[in-house]
Amino acid sequence: MKTFPRLVPKIEDASWNGSIISSLRSNLSPTKLLLLVWSLSGNDPFQFFKNWEIWQRDDQRNDTDWLIWLLLGGRGCGKTRTGAEWVRRKVFETGRIALVAPTLADAREVMLDGESGLLNIGYPMERPSYSPSRRRLDWPNGAVGYLFSAEDPDSLRGPQFGAAWADEFCAWSYPEDTLSNLRFGLRVGTHPQLVITTTPKPIPALKSLMSASGLAVSRAKTGANSANLSPAFLSAMEDSYGGTRLGRQELEGEVLFDREGALWSQGIFETCRFNGAIPQLDKIIVAIDPPVTSGARSDQCGLIVAGAQGEGSTARAYVLHDGTVQGLSPTDWAKAAISLYHGWGADALLAEVNQGGEMVKTILRTVDPNIPIKTVFAHKSKAGRAEPVALLYEQGRVFHAGRFDALEAELRQMGTKGRQKSPDRADALVWALTHLLIDGRSDPIIRRT
Repeated sequence: MKTFPRLVPKIEDASWNGSIISSLRSNLSPTKLLLLVWSLSGNDPFQFFKNWEIWQRDDQRNDTDWLIWLLLGGRGCGKTRTGAEWVRRKVFETGRIALVAPTLADAREVMLDGESGLLNIGYPMERPSYSPSRRRLDWPNGAVGYLFSAEDPDSLRGPQFGAAWADEFCAWSYPEDTLSNLRFGLRVGTHPQLVITTTPKPIPALKSLMSASGLAVSRAKTGANSANLSPAFLSAMEDSYGGTRLGRQELEGEVLFDREGALWSQGIFETCRFNGAIPQLDKIIVAIDPPVTSGARSDQCGLIVAGAQGEGSTARAYVLHDGTVQGLSPTDWAKAAISLYHGWGADALLAEVNQGGEMVKTILRTVDPNIPIKTVFAHKSKAGRAEPVALLYEQGRVFHAGRFDALEAELRQMGTKGRQKSPDRADALVWALTHLLIDGRSDPIIRRT
């Protein structure tokens, strides 16, 4: 097999090895380590600062014998730098490398041009050049790399490689097909290898991958890379998502398969059950998810009463009543909503108007022209609207004043796949809690992709 020589020797090649470096890094302060390495490396600070073997963490190295190295990490944990540095070393062993991202734009922006991308790490004289028209990287020693998009699995049919780096696997459009074609192409050399760096999501493709033979798995947390992240970002993420299911996935890098995408579990409802006296509430809302049609076979009209106490991140919400009805005419479900408004001493009615538009307000005004009405319009999917509300439950900011079995059953289905009835109760609850606890807040939201 043809080898590709390094242009610049590694520090440990001359006078020490990786295990010694690891020991020094864990026992010396950065300043003392800098002075020591400076003296041992011929007073070459550039070589010291660019040497990944010195600075990488234990969760960013894997010296075992593997075919696939899967690095599961939180946002900002250093996954990209790990993958790029692995490729940088690999170009001295093999001549052809595949680089696969969710899209070609992602490959260019993250894997190449990003701060930790291949065009910005290592010694300048060893960095590759990029030809956009060919989607090709050329290293000075003759090694080449090609960019691929997971949106086009068939583009990986035919080419062959000795190594590959796959980024954000869980965000790929066609993960199974793309990974299959990529693995068939890893057939150059005696030991072709694949590195996969991704923030985990509970998708079937990841579950299948984790049972593959020859797999080594590493995990890295966002906090492990705190020295290179904004303190404000870390604080905001911990405040918003610390201790939540989404936080365990997006910040801790945990794989959470048990609910197959569901946003609520039964255990959540058991912990949020509130059987004491409801405190004095600052605001009470009756949320309405109106049906499209009327009659015995019509969708339900979701009617949820909820209230909130407090302001900002200390505010708490209480689900007070599920008054959902079915089979009623528009006038009758409007009367039911207004009856709940008066019975609970609510501040306003909150109605979704995607289907009925102004007609919903007109129907309510016909029954009571003086009723205060607020309207909301859905711009996101049901699951997309529900995710921030599910986080509020995990943070212990929502309580159920009693048992609401039908409502909780609908919530447990939110985010899962398969044919289901319209979750009208759950939709009304999401609107109510969004209005009470989320609208107007400035906390950052982690989006699932």
